[in-house]
Amino acid sequence: MPRFITKEIHAYLDYPVALGLMAMPFILGLGASNPLAFWLSVITGVAALLLTILTDHHLGLIRVLPYKFHLLVDGLVGLTFVAAPFVLGFTGIDFGYYLALGLTVLCVVSLHKPEEMTVSA
Repeated sequence: MPRFITKEIHAYLDYPVALGLMAMPFILGLGASNPLAFWLSVITGVAALLLTILTDHHLGLIRVLPYKFHLLVDGLVGLTFVAAPFVLGFTGIDFGYYLALGLTVLCVVSLHKPEEMTVSA
């Protein structure tokens, strides 16, 4: 499988995704099948914004968290979003939103290009 999403590309995706996670529940009217369908996205968006701000990449504002940790958290979010509709009984748009978003996050994480190892003399 070709892995082409670099650390730089991922960094540019992080801020819009975090803002989208916070905004989309309002725009789509999530939460009809379960109020958690609304709040899970909003809270995850706030957490994603903080994670991005704290990640050691070129768009991180306070670079204290390793990028590998960031990817691990993204993977866990993807798994959580895929499982949430089934575990929490989401239906309709709530179900589709989390399933599609979770699969997308897992896809992005799986397409991450490993960083080149640098050898110092």
